[in-house]
Amino acid sequence: MERHVQRFLNKLSFASITIATFILLALLIRTPQTCVPPTASSNHIRFPRSTCDSSARSYVSLEKKNRRLWLTRSFRSQVSSYSDFFRSLQSVGLLRNHSKVLCVSAGAGHEVMALSEIGISDVTGVELVDSPPLVSRADPHNLPFFDEAFDLAFSAHLSEALFPWRFAAEMERTVRRGGACVVAVEECGDQEVRDIVALFRNSKLLGAQNVTLIGLRMTRITMRVKLAS
Repeated sequence: MERHVQRFLNKLSFASITIATFILLALLIRTPQTCVPPTASSNHIRFPRSTCDSSARSYVSLEKKNRRLWLTRSFRSQVSSYSDFFRSLQSVGLLRNHSKVLCVSAGAGHEVMALSEIGISDVTGVELVDSPPLVSRADPHNLPFFDEAFDLAFSAHLSEALFPWRFAAEMERTVRRGGACVVAVEECGDQEVRDIVALFRNSKLLGAQNVTLIGLRMTRITMRVKLAS
């Protein structure tokens, strides 16, 4: 009896191996469905369906991407708001067409473009993540510029700095004596203004004014870097 059972098990194992072999061969020979070229029109941009999909996809140049972004209503609205903000600095003599300006934590470059559009010829924008050609990559806490390299430094993101005192010190270091440091912060009172000015240890307060910038109520704080004693 045991011999018949053993023979049956041997036959069953052989049959299973044979079936598995045929299935494996079929899988190897058959072309995977994910690699079959799609029937969709090649004129339409699409994402690849799998790693097997090697059909050509259109390449969009950086210039074209930037043009799309810069022409959006949102981008233009923010540039316009920054333009009005900087014109107010021009009106009090802090900003001139030949001024060298540094924008710290400049994001996508709205303020850089605004300065250029109002006639400032030398504008540098920096951010942790670059956004060429308007903004270059640099750490706001360790700016890669010589001392006193700029006439004016501006930032609307001091309150977001990991180390505000270091952020302020680097802005101040890169501005020439007699130049200006300008920050825009969430609308605040006199005590908050004094606390912010205290971060700029080598500058004196010129004035603080509540303004509207990119649709937000903010306070503009203007300081002049002290002349050498």
